[in-house]
Amino acid sequence: MGHRSRALVILGLLALCAGCASTPSVMRFDNSAPPEGEVWPPAPDVPRYRLVGQLTGEDNFTRNAETQGLGRRVFGWLVGLVTGPEIPRVLQRPQSGFTDAEGRIYVTDVSRAAVYVFDAPAGRMRVWEQADQRARFDTPVGIAPGPDGEILVADAELKRIVRLDPDGRPLGAFGQGELARPVGLARDAARGRVFVADAQADTVVIFNDAGERIGAIGRRGEGPGEFNSPTYISYSGDRLLVADTLNARIQIFDSDGRYVSQFGRRGLYVGDFTRPKGVATDGDGNVYVVESYYDYLLVFNDRGELLLPIGGTGSGNGEFFLPAGVWTDDRNQVYVADAFNGRVMVFQYLGGT
Repeated sequence: MGHRSRALVILGLLALCAGCASTPSVMRFDNSAPPEGEVWPPAPDVPRYRLVGQLTGEDNFTRNAETQGLGRRVFGWLVGLVTGPEIPRVLQRPQSGFTDAEGRIYVTDVSRAAVYVFDAPAGRMRVWEQADQRARFDTPVGIAPGPDGEILVADAELKRIVRLDPDGRPLGAFGQGELARPVGLARDAARGRVFVADAQADTVVIFNDAGERIGAIGRRGEGPGEFNSPTYISYSGDRLLVADTLNARIQIFDSDGRYVSQFGRRGLYVGDFTRPKGVATDGDGNVYVVESYYDYLLVFNDRGELLLPIGGTGSGNGEFFLPAGVWTDDRNQVYVADAFNGRVMVFQYLGGT
């Protein structure tokens, strides 16, 4: 058989098998916990959180039995023959994320310099790399839903907030020349405002949905309303929560940016802060703080009183290695970007006081 004939056969087989490879998958959370699930606190206490599993990459998507057969194997072999061995797309250093109402999970990754989309409704994972038509992301950290289905991404090295359409196509950016190192990102959808934590400028900058700067909160310092390297932020229930990382505290502001309160103290005991980063709330008003230095997810009530620690250093279930961001969804699931383990750990809040 000549080269031309072999090429035609390969093309024919690719066409025949392509349908198998494109069959929608089902997204599953990898979970090595016992069948009954791992819970916190452990028995005999009443459990408040259950391990759901973890997100790592394409392995979270599995096809049904029919597409695991000969057709898929032939397709994979042919793709490898033409393009070389396929490299799995996996999380490397996830930083933060959010989950939309349809269940899509968006995760920034600074090592991969991209946004990962775990698209459960479509049964596939996507990787968005472009910050604009000619430039890739460099250090994407913060991410939040924008207006009209847009996705907003804070890139610390590009010093801008990138706007993407629902398919990941760049629509433009804002904050150029006004941001030194944007990291945390949150949006007040009711008022059409975007909050950006600028770690280098020690402030939180406020933009409107058009990308125009309309104000700022704080300056460098240790007093109420002042910051020392603010990183991650969260907006919920007309409250802005800011991880004032190098001041080892969480500060809370009202919807107009006025200082309300703070909690946390620097220390070495579980529940103290050394490098607080991710911060989020759930439907019951619980506040989640990632203590990145000691690898804990700390759960507080709305008065800043410690309720429960989850974690400790490691790579097992419920353990972390330099975790970064945390966020929740409409079902009170809690997501932790476990950066140096290259995964997102997912917990279910079970309710209770």
